[in-house]
Amino acid sequence: MVLETHRLRLRRLSVDDASFILRLLNEPSFIQNIGDRNVHTLEEARAYILNGPVASYEKHGFGLWMVETKDAGIHIGICGLLKREVLEDVDIGYALLPEFWSRGYALESASRVLSFAREKLGLNRVVAVVNPENQSSIRLLEKLGFQFEKTVRLSEDAAEIKLFAANV
Repeated sequence: MVLETHRLRLRRLSVDDASFILRLLNEPSFIQNIGDRNVHTLEEARAYILNGPVASYEKHGFGLWMVETKDAGIHIGICGLLKREVLEDVDIGYALLPEFWSRGYALESASRVLSFAREKLGLNRVVAVVNPENQSSIRLLEKLGFQFEKTVRLSEDAAEIKLFAANV
């Protein structure tokens, strides 16, 4: 376990989480709001975990973590920090399965991740990137104290997305 909140545990992802990651990454809402990661098999999900979150843990000491309920240990989503080469700052990312939306879980897990960024990593600023049409995610970022800063592209052929920033 990496972090805890009143209702949630955040822990490192492992290849044992491949079936959950396969489902999450292929949710229509994930593809629409975050993007298609082209992960369509358990083997591709294992590779995604190893080349993404696990590699980030080793390189940066943080990454995307599994979010699970404390009481029943149900996997509900992912939340954590990323260091993208195209962005100057560390950014926060999160995604929950739709059946766990509107219960305060994203706010609770993201708030804890921001505390970790400040207290353990000594970061003063964290950014977030969001699809301009994803109003629920924008509202969540604003509740967390993020403010719109500019539009960016994560690659030359990518669509413009909004970058929000917060002093943590």
